[in-house]
Amino acid sequence: MPSRRWLLRGLLGGMGAVTACRSTNLQVTRLTMGIVRYDAAGRSLEQYERFRDYLADQIQALVELEPVLNELNAVEKVQRLSWAIVFAPPGLAAIAISEFQYLPIFPMQGSGNARSVLIVREDSPIETLGDLAYQAIALGETGSAAGYYLPLYDLYGLTLSEIRFAPTPKTILEWVSQETVAAGALSEEEFQQYRREFNSVRFRVLHSSRPIPPGAVLLSPTVDRNQQQRIQTAMTSAPASILGDAGYLPNADVPNYDQVIQVVETVKPIEAQARQTPAVLTPAH
Repeated sequence: MPSRRWLLRGLLGGMGAVTACRSTNLQVTRLTMGIVRYDAAGRSLEQYERFRDYLADQIQALVELEPVLNELNAVEKVQRLSWAIVFAPPGLAAIAISEFQYLPIFPMQGSGNARSVLIVREDSPIETLGDLAYQAIALGETGSAAGYYLPLYDLYGLTLSEIRFAPTPKTILEWVSQETVAAGALSEEEFQQYRREFNSVRFRVLHSSRPIPPGAVLLSPTVDRNQQQRIQTAMTSAPASILGDAGYLPNADVPNYDQVIQVVETVKPIEAQARQTPAVLTPAH
């Protein structure tokens, strides 16, 4: 029986990277698999490690797992083509596909009717998007469809006193609850998840966006066609427990990101102004 050698854990980027490989062959292919906010979807790092170990065994490659805390870090990794395999939320998927030629191979589990919501305190006098003019709001990081691109798209044309960028969805609700900002944007799922932690404050939804497609598993253009086929075959044939761990659907069509890509392209001309004070959400001339 061939011996197994499990590689030691090492640090990579701001968080740890974990590697696994069944083969002792020193010429083995090395692939890095990126995931974003693995705990936000209710999946632990251990669950992704089980998938990584399965994939490494099936394709006889060294597979390295690299989690990052938010989409901003993930966009940097995708831009540098650092990740061969990406478990991408929808905003990141749209950028990776349209700008960096990543290939979507499987959809992630999740509803095709997910939405971005703008949240205010229940006692806030704000009733419409227009009432946010010259107010401070909170958004998520660049790369997030629900926390960044869709709210900027829906607020297009307004002038805001300030936009604050929060590192996590929970931080957005904290700022709204403390009245540091008048409103904040996050996904509807994240809102339902975190609102329970604010017992002394009630929130309401000011605005809901258009539907957002689920995320996708992507392959980098640096992965050659033979390796791509091996990865897809292994992922399609994965046992149910592994599919549950990783949270993708092997026999479903990949999402259509055309509308998300259009939103990203519309927002790009106002991104610089969004970080100024005041934030004038119209293109500079």
